[in-house]
Amino acid sequence: MLIDYLNQHQAQFWMVCGFVILILEVIFLGMATGVLLFAGLGALLTGFLMQLGILPETWLIGFSSFGISSGVVTVLLWRPLKRLQGSRTPEKDRSSDLIGFEFVLSQDIDVQTPGKTRYSGIEWGVEISPESGVHSIAAGEQVIVTSVDVGIFRVKPSVKKQDAV
Repeated sequence: MLIDYLNQHQAQFWMVCGFVILILEVIFLGMATGVLLFAGLGALLTGFLMQLGILPETWLIGFSSFGISSGVVTVLLWRPLKRLQGSRTPEKDRSSDLIGFEFVLSQDIDVQTPGKTRYSGIEWGVEISPESGVHSIAAGEQVIVTSVDVGIFRVKPSVKKQDAV
């Protein structure tokens, strides 16, 4: 009975299938992949072409049209959707509460050989900041953090202010 109904109402089947696929794309994937977007639009296009009588309502034609129209929709919409995403990459967030943190080096570091320090229970890599203008910093010197990346402090020598006499 259900099979007979679907055989006689294939245009509606493809339209419902298209809407279900689009809903799944929005709800579960948040329009992140596009794969289901193109498939849903392909199914809708197949259903509309059958509804208008341009395509005969057979399963072979339906599946063929679904595949071809999904591919055509993908080719037509790929560039416009890519442009909507924007071409520039987001800038790194250089702000951190750790910038300005001062500590004493426990080992010598240079541009080629980073060191390590333990802070707040985490082992951090310590590298010389490129804008510091120095090539090495000796153990026991006070340094200040200029930037932070995942697990890495970039430091420069700390300049202590001389007390006025």
